[in-house]
Amino acid sequence: MSFDAKPFLKSLSQKPGVYRMYDSEGILLYVGKAKNLKKRVSSYFSASGLNTKTMALVSRIDSIEVSITGSETEALLLEQNLIKQNKPPYNILLKDDKSYPYIYRSSHEFPLLGYARGKKFKTGQYFGPFPNSYAVRESLNFLQKIFRLRNCEDSYFNNRSRPCLQHQIGRCSAPCVGLISKQDYAADLSHAEMFLQGKNQDLMNDLNASMEALAGDLKFEEAARVRDQVQYLRRVQESQSIDAQQGNVDVMAIYQAKGICAVHVASVRHGRMLGSRSYYPKFQMDESSEQALAAFISQFYLVLSREIPDEVITSHELQDRTVIQSALKEQKGKQVKLAHSVRSERLGWLQLAISNAEEAVRLKQQDKLHIMSQYQDLKTVLQLDDIPTRMECFDISHSHGEATVASCVVFNQDGPMKSDYRKFNIEGEVAGDDYGAMHQALSRRFKKLTDDKKPDLLLIDGGKGQLNIAHDVLAQLNITDIPVLGVSKGTTRKAGMEILIFQGRSFNLDLSSPALHLIQQIRDESHRFAITGHRARRAKARGRSILEGIAGIGPKRRKELIRFFGDAGQVKSANVDEIAKVPGISRQLAQDIYDALHE
Repeated sequence: MSFDAKPFLKSLSQKPGVYRMYDSEGILLYVGKAKNLKKRVSSYFSASGLNTKTMALVSRIDSIEVSITGSETEALLLEQNLIKQNKPPYNILLKDDKSYPYIYRSSHEFPLLGYARGKKFKTGQYFGPFPNSYAVRESLNFLQKIFRLRNCEDSYFNNRSRPCLQHQIGRCSAPCVGLISKQDYAADLSHAEMFLQGKNQDLMNDLNASMEALAGDLKFEEAARVRDQVQYLRRVQESQSIDAQQGNVDVMAIYQAKGICAVHVASVRHGRMLGSRSYYPKFQMDESSEQALAAFISQFYLVLSREIPDEVITSHELQDRTVIQSALKEQKGKQVKLAHSVRSERLGWLQLAISNAEEAVRLKQQDKLHIMSQYQDLKTVLQLDDIPTRMECFDISHSHGEATVASCVVFNQDGPMKSDYRKFNIEGEVAGDDYGAMHQALSRRFKKLTDDKKPDLLLIDGGKGQLNIAHDVLAQLNITDIPVLGVSKGTTRKAGMEILIFQGRSFNLDLSSPALHLIQQIRDESHRFAITGHRARRAKARGRSILEGIAGIGPKRRKELIRFFGDAGQVKSANVDEIAKVPGISRQLAQDIYDALHE
């Protein structure tokens, strides 16, 4: 160990603060906070009691820097900021590559209710966040059916001279052409907001009063519409599997087993369960469940800047509970309750979250064991020295040379690494020249190759021609240590009959081979990613609907699909059973439509 701890510890302050550990190359290894800096840092250099991962960290330490803070709460906030900026390898790293979706209400004279994701740039009101886009679209679909609020953009709204298809199918009251007064539209909007805010009883009382008033004025048609709204709302409330008291609550449960950790987060907003999601944080220091959950919560709210609810319910009693609570209060601007021992509805939420966390770990274990068996078989089949830790696969997609796109998908021993996926828009090549497109894509990918992004195995979707292109590109770039595997569909072009080309030999694998299943998965993912990119590029160039080009779907059936669902995006979000309900669409055709939209 190159770091001399004794003189450093002798002069170290006992005040609260943050410590940063660096290796000999100046790379930040770990950031920690402490109520007593001297006592905490000294624990890393004790003669006994250290686990193997902590010993591995200590063996790499070359220098330590400290920052004294005014309180332990300030130390926690500074620690999370440094983790966010530097992503030290020995800290718990919570990766969350997507922002949460919201329902957005504009500030227009006739406001729209629509889908929003990311930063809140537009003026208006936001409801959420929802754990996934499906929950948002399901809520919007319900609100359009029952309250007939518009979802079109202002530019479209301002230029209408007659009602659109949404009005014809009963999903919009057509305020754009004056078919509803401003007062009536505002009442419908107010009811929708009450539903989103969880004020279900107030909403039911308001609608019942409105129905009675309309009936008293002999406006029976309007009273019947309100009656239908009440009945629909009652059915929705009865089918709600989880309901509760008013409140904004996040429920977090952690479960660890066999090196896998899952944290399940369930979101309750205004008394309604909006959904949940499992996270798989990476741990490097053998933390206990209590320590790990405390670190997760700190990163979830302070680093990822998630909306902080009024209450957080946890499966374990948190270490540094008061410090975390103080930091959340400072971030939110009001008191945040951290609860561990709960009763009634909250106990039901917590038990459900615990069950979900355990199930997430079980499924992850099964996936991990299965993937490792595939990688081991691949190593044996290809006679590799080591099991590949990073594999990349390239494919080309175009329509008769139009809008050519090359895809690069990346897999490691945990499965797809979607953050490393790349698409290449091919320009300057002869239309339909797959060899030229492959040469351009590979050249662009490998001309700036770094060691941390170097694949252990390169897969090419194609035969000897594409494989030779890959060898030529790597030779031109003086890259000699990346083996290349060609995956050809063979003469029958059937799954399982692929011809593999590797180091001068061509061969087939048995249909039951785990290695073949892995190769097929990577090849199919590359194919899917290439087609998705190509279709998006082609549609952008043509301004076409995503429903065009699907076999068996002509103008008449496209019109029926749009009439039934409202727009092409809703068709893509639908499942096979829902598509089959459209007049003129058989079950088999619904399956073909679903497959084409999700290929």
